[in-house]
Amino acid sequence: VASSHDEGDHIGPVVSLAQYERVQRYIRLGIEEGATLIAGGPGKPIAPDDDPDLQRTYDSGYYVRPTLFANCTKTMTVWREEIFGPVLCVTPYRTEDEAVGLANDTPYGLTNYVHTYDETRRRRLARKLRSGMVVFNGVGQAPNAPFGGVGQSGNSREG
Repeated sequence: VASSHDEGDHIGPVVSLAQYERVQRYIRLGIEEGATLIAGGPGKPIAPDDDPDLQRTYDSGYYVRPTLFANCTKTMTVWREEIFGPVLCVTPYRTEDEAVGLANDTPYGLTNYVHTYDETRRRRLARKLRSGMVVFNGVGQAPNAPFGGVGQSGNSREG
């Protein structure tokens, strides 16, 4: 977590106080609904004791603690809704078809993220997942690739 002006890979602040409060509500809901909090949680990030400048940065912006929930169920709000903040929900699955079913069981469909080095599996999953974009192994889209979603995440492409 760092200022969006800093170079490197990191998460910057959310866009506004309203969005910060919205993400905080989702984090509290995840806890209340029984998801297992693995990392993060409510509030702003806490800088190391030896970095008061970083803490001032966190305190002055709409920074959210990157939050990871496990053991989420498909009835939980944090699983069902688009949060638009650094909150990740994970749940176990036994088969690829079950994983695809979990991913597609939503009215939204902006992006799916898949991690596998198996080229055949990548192609198969890209065809099965209902979303505007599929990102593999953390590699972003090409600069001129179309952008868009399906369902309540959009119904068209830009680019």
